[in-house]
Order: sequence, then structure tokens, then C-alpha cells
Amino acid sequence: MHELLISLNRLAPGSMAKVVQLSAEGPTRRRLLDLGLVAGTLVESLRKSPSGDPTAYQIRGAVIALRSEEAAKILVEPAY
Repeated sequence: MHELLISLNRLAPGSMAKVVQLSAEGPTRRRLLDLGLVAGTLVESLRKSPSGDPTAYQIRGAVIALRSEEAAKILVEPAY
């Protein structure tokens, strides 16, 4: 089905990917869905903070900061 799936936290700054699946549960899953992270959504990794966590992502026209722990629960397919 999908050739290469990675977690969002592994997406290099400046790269884009398409959301395929969320592995988060409970309130974290609800929050991610509310932010627009549903299957098929394009996400661009913008930049990491100076300390390396969180990372800023462009999602549906908004810039959202996600911790690595949260982004690890989002499976994406890199867009080439």
C-alpha cells in the first residue's frame, strides 16, 4: 500500500509529507484531529526550536508546534 511510512518527528525541516495514520489515543488523538491532522492532510516541517524540541509544522495554513513525543504518533508518507 504505502511504500515508505515514517513518523512525523523524523521529517526533515523543509520537507513535506501526507498524513496516513495516527497511533495516538485518548485526549492526544482528539487534539491532533482537532488540529487537522487527518488522513490525506499535507504537512510541512518548517523548523526545529534551538533546543531541538518542539518543531514547527505548517498544517492547513496554520503553523503548529508539536513536541517530538506527539509527532512520533503521526505516520506520514513523504511527498517528493
